[in-house]
Amino acid sequence: MNFVISNTSFHKDSYLDDGNKFLIGNGYMGVRGTLDEYRKDKFPSVNLAGIYDKVSDSWREPLNAPNPFYTYIEVDTNKCFPSEETPFNHKQELNFRHGIFSRKTSWKNEKGLIHFKSERFVSMNNCHIYGCKFSAFSNYDCNLSIYTGIDKDVWDINGPHYTKISFKDIDNLVLCNAYAGNSHKTVIVTRKDFFLNEACEFNDGIKKFNLHLKAFEEVTLTYLGAIFTSNDSLNPEDEAINITCGFNENSYEIEKKKSIDVWEELWDICEVNIDGDEKANISMNYSLYHLNSIAPRHKDNLSIPARGLSGQVYKGAIFWDSEMFMLDYYLYTNPKVAKSLIEYRIESLPLAILKAKEYGHSGAFYPWESQEGGIEACTYYNVIDVFTKRPQRTYFRDKQYHISSAIVYGIMKYINHTLDYDILINGGAETIIECAKFYLSLLLKPFYKDKYEILDVVGPDEYHERVNNNAYTNKMAKYTFKSALECIEILKNYSPKLYENKKLNELIKDFTTAYEKIYIPCPDDNGIIEQFDGYFKLEDVSLDNLKSRLIDPREYWGGAYGIASQTKIIKQADVVTMLEIFHDEYDENILKNNFNYYETRTEHGSSLSACMHGLLACRFNEPNIAYPFFLKSAETEIKGKGKKWAGLIYIGGTHPAASGGAYKVLVQGFAGLYFKDGKPKIKPCLPENWNGLYFKFLYNNKKYQVSITKNHSKIEEIYHG
Repeated sequence: MNFVISNTSFHKDSYLDDGNKFLIGNGYMGVRGTLDEYRKDKFPSVNLAGIYDKVSDSWREPLNAPNPFYTYIEVDTNKCFPSEETPFNHKQELNFRHGIFSRKTSWKNEKGLIHFKSERFVSMNNCHIYGCKFSAFSNYDCNLSIYTGIDKDVWDINGPHYTKISFKDIDNLVLCNAYAGNSHKTVIVTRKDFFLNEACEFNDGIKKFNLHLKAFEEVTLTYLGAIFTSNDSLNPEDEAINITCGFNENSYEIEKKKSIDVWEELWDICEVNIDGDEKANISMNYSLYHLNSIAPRHKDNLSIPARGLSGQVYKGAIFWDSEMFMLDYYLYTNPKVAKSLIEYRIESLPLAILKAKEYGHSGAFYPWESQEGGIEACTYYNVIDVFTKRPQRTYFRDKQYHISSAIVYGIMKYINHTLDYDILINGGAETIIECAKFYLSLLLKPFYKDKYEILDVVGPDEYHERVNNNAYTNKMAKYTFKSALECIEILKNYSPKLYENKKLNELIKDFTTAYEKIYIPCPDDNGIIEQFDGYFKLEDVSLDNLKSRLIDPREYWGGAYGIASQTKIIKQADVVTMLEIFHDEYDENILKNNFNYYETRTEHGSSLSACMHGLLACRFNEPNIAYPFFLKSAETEIKGKGKKWAGLIYIGGTHPAASGGAYKVLVQGFAGLYFKDGKPKIKPCLPENWNGLYFKFLYNNKKYQVSITKNHSKIEEIYHG
């Protein structure tokens, strides 16, 4: 398979999509795939994991580092900028096998051609290291000026964050110290240049080299550097300088090779092979590249933002995406990363308990948009009305109760897959029990009914706010009670002293009653489960009809006045997600009937939606129905057609949940991978155009290999750790 994607022509307005499409990253930093000469109006960024800042009343968001990849050239005083002068030739590509971005651009004038090319990487071997190599030449004698260095003019969505940026040039090592005044965070960027020995001018982080080039004489420059923050070390400046001082003329190729070697180790376990469908094969592996690029391998208890490391969109916050859509991929290929995602939630339990108290509840109410330590980043006014330009009240922060069940779901899935019961003792059990207590505090029992209800919620759909008895929310609350009881039973055998806690014994009765008595909507005479109380009474309008009511294409469809709020049109899989998770509790006809009913009423306005429909279709053994939903998820990044705006809020970026969701459809749906009695098993249902499917995965410290063809399927253990 070819692990290279490319653009072979230049389009001046493609920088938003290209920044995502050609992204490189290593879990610590994500570098948008914008061109070397682009400045902040084209959204370049070196987005950093787990470090945040807030300016005045603006939204809190992660920090982008000053950009060390900035370079442009002038030939005979004429700037060579693609966006200002259309290139004669242009190509940019990403080797997603090894995380290397490159470009080649040529300009033509009355004298001849000027050529510029570059490549860059961020190290998978040492997450703080980056490197770049570029060269220029022309087919005629010319005067060439090269401007290159660290650009302090940082792109921010809700900035600027740095109150002070200073530079030092120390023996060819440029040191940038950026200070974020509100959070008192420091970002250090160093850069060391090689192969250009000519004298240069240095001004505010940028070097200018003036050269006279003979025709076809190529000039090449490589540079390497390091990025550290005050989150990494007490002396980030010393750390960055020490690494950078160790670089020499040969270091670029050496560091690149080290990074490539780590990439190869990753692909050894995660690469998939779809025989007979090259488009799906490339798209799926490219999606896995993105998941590998944002995995926090460098630090424990760090999770993954909803837009990965593609910028500050969604405030760099962690959503339910991590547990419900991405976790499975890391469990199957890198359990250490999966554990980091779980530990992040365990460590943020105190703030989840504090949030529950804020709203008058018990237990743990996790943030809808979680930043470091579990800080709630979601505001009460999360959308801007396109007509009034005023903030619009939403209820994501205070009514999306299902978020706490996602954390429980993630912890239980991690334990069942790894059999790492130590994580229960180290906070996992407490987290699950506190989440169960939260749902206890939400339960209400009408006087004339014998069931407990959960009222005034926002389900996964999100277009319909403040509804009662959302089927997904209630079912996941029931699951949480069951998980808490299972967890306590494990503690009984694993840690008897913990089990003897009297309060814990009292909770067993409460959790048991809640599990048995919580109201779960049943299918009606047509086999359809009502998404929430009163949903069936809403206007039944077609999606096309509803779209025709839009006055502005950027309108937000939900909330009190959105065009979808009084109709049956929903944003994304809701009942479908619930049925996928609990598919073994329902008849296949129920699964299929609900799929058919809700899919025609779903906008798929979220990248989370298609994969859940694909998975559910596999559950009732219709892989050909599932296939387009799988492909939509797998192609989300490679096509780059995701939503850019919600109201007036920019929401562009990568979609790691869609990538993780596509993997789930592939492995759990088409391959039918499941686990029973401590052993992995498969129940394949391949799309008709596939000849075979091959992949590896980890389970309980063992490595397995799956081979599926039209006539034969096999799962075998290939390594026992």
